[in-house]
Amino acid sequence: MRKLTILVLCVSLLGCAQTQKTDKVKGLTLKEALKDKFLIGTALNVGQILEKDSVTDKIIKQQFDAVVAENCMKSMYLQPKEGEFYFDDADKFVEYGTQNNMYITGHTLIWHSQAPDWFFTDANGKDVSREVLTERMKNHINTIVSRYKGRIKGWDVVNEAILDDGSWRDSKFYKIIGEDFIPLAFQFAHEADPNAELYYNDYNEWHEGKRNTIVKMIENLKSKGIRIDAIGMQGHLGMTYPSIEEYKAAIDAYASAGVKVMITELDLSALPLPHPNVGANIADTVAYRKEINPYTTALPDSISIAWNKRMGDFFKLFIDNSENIKRVTLWGVTDATSWKNNFPVAGRTDYPLLFDRGNKAKPVVKEIIEMTKTDSSKKNVKQ
Repeated sequence: MRKLTILVLCVSLLGCAQTQKTDKVKGLTLKEALKDKFLIGTALNVGQILEKDSVTDKIIKQQFDAVVAENCMKSMYLQPKEGEFYFDDADKFVEYGTQNNMYITGHTLIWHSQAPDWFFTDANGKDVSREVLTERMKNHINTIVSRYKGRIKGWDVVNEAILDDGSWRDSKFYKIIGEDFIPLAFQFAHEADPNAELYYNDYNEWHEGKRNTIVKMIENLKSKGIRIDAIGMQGHLGMTYPSIEEYKAAIDAYASAGVKVMITELDLSALPLPHPNVGANIADTVAYRKEINPYTTALPDSISIAWNKRMGDFFKLFIDNSENIKRVTLWGVTDATSWKNNFPVAGRTDYPLLFDRGNKAKPVVKEIIEMTKTDSSKKNVKQ
């Protein structure tokens, strides 16, 4: 009887061990599943940085191994007045990432939008000279990058300087300094922290005109001996644009230019376009119309299925091209706090992220995890 009891106990323990092992496999998180592919990240708002929502905080810590600040490191918040820096929120953001052993990206050093007016004008409200703006750029970049030297691993140095057709955006940086503002910004950032990675970041980066100009910009920086490590493809996607083929062509073009690719602000809007030429320029808002806010309570099943498939198709593209992709970052944690609820139309209800308004993972999350297992199996067969 004693032997039988021991045998039953052993079989029971073995079964428990196998169940635990199975549960662990089933319960893989995104960062565990993707650890051999690329970093998986999310943007944090100030409330999340301060850990005000324990449920969302749990998602961030369990699922992601990279973070970027959604807003608090933009120049209007860091230096609202010349020489007066406000670091409280940015310091807390960096501390959050450090404590949770996450890859921290700084966003963004030079951007025409969400920049304080003083940056470009003198005491009389007139544009400053090239020399003055260059010095202000240098001081801003050096102060911020030096403060977080060794802790922030990579910087979005310049953001959204090129239009979809490949021409230069007519920003104050471009008007006053010219194209040189980009190499200057990269040079200043490198001088402040020689070990930090440096990125150029833009939306609609799959458009052929913009893609070609970005490639030329990479070549220009490299010809001057100026460091650039990756192109940030923001990845603000829609249900009908871009095609997988267009996106892959852009990834291939940037990789061929000798840099890595980051998918930096990924979201997928489920809503109809208010007009044909939607990008991610936050100034391009349009008036509210009921017909472009069709899903105020939930997505219909057919739309939800289509959304999950399309997001899955893009993650398959990223996984298949992981040799050229270092990081994929979602621009937000859950649908509830996504900026897409108010862009390009204020008051809309959108569903663009991997976790829903109830903090639940959408079906595509499990599918992404399963993709990594299939991809690993294929590689093992090849070996």
